[in-house]
Amino acid sequence: MPPIIRSTITYIEDLFRGNAGGHDAAHSLRVYRNAMKIAENEPEADPEIVALAALLHDADDHKLFHTENNANTRSFLAENRVPEEMINQICTAINAVSFSQNRGKTPSTLEGKIVQDADRLDALGAIGIARTFAYGGEHGRPLQESVQHFHDKLLLLKDTMNTETGRQLAKERHAFMESFLRELQEDLLRLDQEVLLHRSL
Repeated sequence: MPPIIRSTITYIEDLFRGNAGGHDAAHSLRVYRNAMKIAENEPEADPEIVALAALLHDADDHKLFHTENNANTRSFLAENRVPEEMINQICTAINAVSFSQNRGKTPSTLEGKIVQDADRLDALGAIGIARTFAYGGEHGRPLQESVQHFHDKLLLLKDTMNTETGRQLAKERHAFMESFLRELQEDLLRLDQEVLLHRSL
């Protein structure tokens, strides 16, 4: 593993220490692994830009930090002597990731497409389900509101993938999520029926 990647992992572990709402160092590492898996099938992509953008994609997330112009990312990379041109390319990829800020937009670079896919994959499947309820619990969100989040966002992600690898991985995770939601809905319906029966006695 290149020294800059090791340093970046250490940086994000310190940056996100104590965060348990789904946007933590573990999430960034999973996105990194997803991104590198996708990049293996995209030979025209720059693997170093993909790796650093994936690891740092939440370092200036507006939900977590009050920074401007990717200040955390730029400062860290400059301190580690990453060339300015590469820093700009990394920030371009990062700025294409957010679902809420890029709805309907396609990243302008292949690296951005890969990292966007990698991040969205971590919102799908078993991990995506766990993250949704972890975030909901941290923010006092009722169960039904967390379930609605699947319909408002997560179930839409499969059709937004940019790469063939991303599409294949998303298809599997999407199917698992649909199966979970069907079972959850059945359980909640049974519970409602039991409550109504109890009240009628």
